[in-house]
Amino acid sequence: MSDASKFVAACVQMRGGRDPAANRAAAVTAVREAAAAGATYVQTPETTSLIERDRDALFAHVGPQDSDATLATLREVARAEGIVLQIGSLAIREGEKIANRAFLIGTDGEIRASYDKLHLYDVDLPNGESWRESATYSGGACAVVAETPLAAFGITICYDLRFPALYRALAEAGATVLTAPACFTRQTGEAHWHILQRARAIETGSFMISAAQGGRHEDGRETFGHSLIVDPWGHILAEAEGDAPGLILAEIDLARVADARARIPTLSHARPFDVRRV
Repeated sequence: MSDASKFVAACVQMRGGRDPAANRAAAVTAVREAAAAGATYVQTPETTSLIERDRDALFAHVGPQDSDATLATLREVARAEGIVLQIGSLAIREGEKIANRAFLIGTDGEIRASYDKLHLYDVDLPNGESWRESATYSGGACAVVAETPLAAFGITICYDLRFPALYRALAEAGATVLTAPACFTRQTGEAHWHILQRARAIETGSFMISAAQGGRHEDGRETFGHSLIVDPWGHILAEAEGDAPGLILAEIDLARVADARARIPTLSHARPFDVRRV
């Protein structure tokens, strides 16, 4: 008899490039491998279908949601494999800008939820890298908790990881598993990736599941990899080896969420307060 509070989760680590068809084929192969290994929930990274810094080239490859080939293909894979599939994100054309949109696909291949990345990565890094996502992407306006037969998933993307209030709000809204699929730069990943993932899990008493892009990509960027599955106590249950493409899997036992939240009930202990500047 199966335990309804447990399931196997998998993260697909990718090294996406400029060819959406090649990226799609790699994602399909990896998702099927994860399902064959026993995963009933599989997550791909941010920008699953295309990694492209050049704005004109990006727009040349991106269309509206209804015509996105990667979304259509992965919906069919989820249905065929009977898994819950979270597409970390796809670039979806909306007018003069692009939405960085995540999708949660049910076992029947239907879209159960979508989420547009709230926080846009406009930063200047010490090594000279400069990023202005707001020049190309439109930010979302709504946080999302997606109910599934496996768990309630709080969906976020990459740079969202630096905004703890978002994760608290998702946990307070019922999420037991939080997700942050990413395309984290190598420099910031080396400094912050592990500690932020573990902190979000500990602060909310939730699992964190975050598939990542890794390595040097065709458009010149380097991403950190190290896809992670973290338990509610902050323990790393599974981690990808460096930036190489591959899979990680771990058992998710939702009883550990209840246990962590009972032992350190920060979600119920929060008190309103004012800030006085003196």
